[in-house]
Parts: sequence; C-alpha cells; structure tokens
Amino acid sequence: MDNLLPLNEWISAARHPEHIVAFSDDKCWTQAMLVRDVHRLYGELNAYTGERWALCFDNSYGFIVALLATLHAGKTPLLPGHCRETQLREQQSLFSGVLTDLPSGLDLDCPVINPQTLSSQPPQALSPIAHDAGVILFTSGSTGEPSQVFKPLSALNEESAWLAKLWGHELQDCRVVASVSHQHMYGLTFRIMLPMALGLACDVSMIHFPEQLAALTSHPLLFISSPAFLKRLDTNLMAPPCRKTISAAGLLDDKTAQQAKRWFGEAVCEIYGTTETGVLAWRQHQSAAPLWQPFPDVEFVAREEKWSVRSPLIAEGGCSLDDNLAFTRQGGFRLLGRRDRIVKIEEKRVSLSEIERRLMTLPGVQDAAVVPIVRAGRMTPGAVVVLDGSVNLPAEYKKLWRDTLRQWLEPVAIPRYWRIVESIPLNSQSKRAWAQLQELFDETH
Repeated sequence: MDNLLPLNEWISAARHPEHIVAFSDDKCWTQAMLVRDVHRLYGELNAYTGERWALCFDNSYGFIVALLATLHAGKTPLLPGHCRETQLREQQSLFSGVLTDLPSGLDLDCPVINPQTLSSQPPQALSPIAHDAGVILFTSGSTGEPSQVFKPLSALNEESAWLAKLWGHELQDCRVVASVSHQHMYGLTFRIMLPMALGLACDVSMIHFPEQLAALTSHPLLFISSPAFLKRLDTNLMAPPCRKTISAAGLLDDKTAQQAKRWFGEAVCEIYGTTETGVLAWRQHQSAAPLWQPFPDVEFVAREEKWSVRSPLIAEGGCSLDDNLAFTRQGGFRLLGRRDRIVKIEEKRVSLSEIERRLMTLPGVQDAAVVPIVRAGRMTPGAVVVLDGSVNLPAEYKKLWRDTLRQWLEPVAIPRYWRIVESIPLNSQSKRAWAQLQELFDETH
C-alpha cells in the first residue's frame, strides 16, 4: 500500500486533527491530542540526560505517547514486558528512568515520570527521529536470563508494510481491539505499529473476556488475539463484526480454529515469528492443519539438525530457530515442535530455566529442576526440589515460596505441582534425567 505512514514520520504528517487514533468505552483520543501530549512529554524528557527509558503502560494511548516522545527526544524506549516493581528494581541497571501510567508510581532509584501528571507547556519543535533509532525488547534465553533484543525502527516499519500488503485492503475503517498486551513484540507489531501505519484507531485497553468483545458492535474490527482467548469464546453470544481475526503467541489447534471460524464467520489468520525475527510466516484456517506460508523476503535454511532464517527484519541478517520444520515441495511448511527449554503456557513464553533459577534463591532449596506437566490438556510447570536441611517444609513454606516467586514470574510460570526428592536424578552422562523427572509427576504417583 502506498499510503502507509512510518512511525518516524507520524507526527510531522499528522494533518487530520480530529482523526481518532485511540478509543475507550467513554473517550476518544485524536491526532491533535496525541501531538499535544507527545510535545509535552518530549519537553520533559529533554531535561534528562539518560538514554534508555523503560516504558511501563497499561493504557495503549499512553504507551504511544511515550514511544513517540522518547524516540523524538533521541532516547531509546525499552520494553521490560511487565510493570512489576520488584523485577524493575532488579533490572534497573538497564535503564536510566521509567515512563509509566501506574497511579501509585514506582519506588525506584531513578526518575519515574507519569505523563498524565505533567503540566502544559508551550510546544517545542520536535527533533527528527534518528535513522538508526530502535526499541529494546526482552525475550527468554536458553539460560533463563532475559535477553535484550534491539529492534530497529526501520525493521518495525518494514514489518508493518509486509502486513499491510497482505491484509491492508481488508482493514480500511476497522478499529483494532486486542486480547494481548502491547508490551511484547506481537502486541507492539499488531496493536501499535500496524494500526498507526494504516491510520486505524486502537482500543487503549485489553479485551479480557468474550463478553467485552461481543459488546463491540458499532464498528468493523481487527481483532488481535491468541489461542488461549479463542479457546474461551462463548459462542452463545452474538458475534461482533470482526472483519479479520489474527492469532499468534502459540499454535492454534484445529478445533479452536474451526469453532472461531463458525462464530466470526471468517477464518482466523495465524502468524509465526519470534521477538528476534519478527514475522516469518502466516496461514489461514480455512481447513484443518493448513500449511505455513513464508513471507516473500524470508528464507529458511537447514543446517545439520537445526534451522536458521534470513530476513530483512533481522538486524544481524540471520537467526537460529528453536523449532523443527518440515517443508513441502510447494514451499509451505509444518511446525514439528521446539528444541529448547522455552515452552508456551497460556500463550506466554515461559523459560523453565528461569523458573529453576528463581527456585534456587528460595529459602531451604538446595537444588531444583522444572519440567512441563500436562493435565487435562493444559500445561503447567512442575517443580522438583532438593531441600538443604534447614526446613522441614511445613505448608507455610510452600506458600512463602509461591508468594516470593510472584515477585518475578508470571502467574502461569509459578509451579502448581511440587515433588521433594533427596537428589535430582542423573543419566549415565551425569546430565539431568528428564524422562525420570517427568515420571515423578505421573498421576499414579
């Protein structure tokens, strides 16, 4: 599409003051309001020398303001992916300050700015966004330590152009609603970058329940979702006017896809990609088990037992994949499962190594291992723990452990099942015997 608006040109090209860029149940935000708020925060940020600023927003409009103001101020937006004070304090060496809409603020040893509390000031001329500007996101590495990923703004703009070429003609006049957060790569791309490029208004809040989605009947919708939400659809409700539904962050099973197709009256489209790579492929669930179709400029390369990918969206040009792929002669492919210790639980990327690392910091724990447990079709972490002899594990300790883990981990990453052992079982190579660890959670135990 020729009328796309790159993020770095957005403010200078905002020529329709009354055009709606974001909305809620009872309010709309226009281009004029966005330009005003970006100027106000830009003036405040110019008083600080720090380069990296963490963006911690629940409200997507506030996030857009912070993103644009930070980039125009010559600073780098950093997306921790959460708003947890304890974890931000732990990560504080990674950023100079925090921009947030949390009403209670954050108790950190760095500047914390809530843009909503800033007083009006005469607008300053905005500096242009640097050609090499970008955004820092985080993704779980194989060691469990969060890894920083720098995404150049040029790559984010090009990614929007790919998606607009594929679906833009179907999305004119749509409003964008989502059941996923803008604080991660998928939400950043589809809730923020694509709507702004296409000039579509986005909902400032997440959709948490099917009833909220069904109540949105006044405009055609682009719905950004995930398999976890689509599984919870209440098909007894009246379907909203979703012109396009997109799912990512986990594989969408055929049963859920077909149920959603019947309810929406439109087949769900699915995206395959990672934080490191951006979008790689897509498919539409018109029939069972559709093949993935790579985007035109994406090249998959088989190397020994691993796959890598080359793409203009990857800063280094290429990247290894943690998935096994099986290609057809026509160029489509199927996903055959993951190779690493990152699992998807309720469509959240969870590092089993990170959970183990956190378990090792708990009082009374000498050693720990974590395995994925599937019960009634749902995955959850199972913790195998060796005690150091300082506790007898009364019920209070398990509660203390869970309460402590909540400071660092998503709720879905907190172990639901626990096994106490004298030592972690090892195989003949002195490596952890994962099959034996898994057996500890057999329902016959």
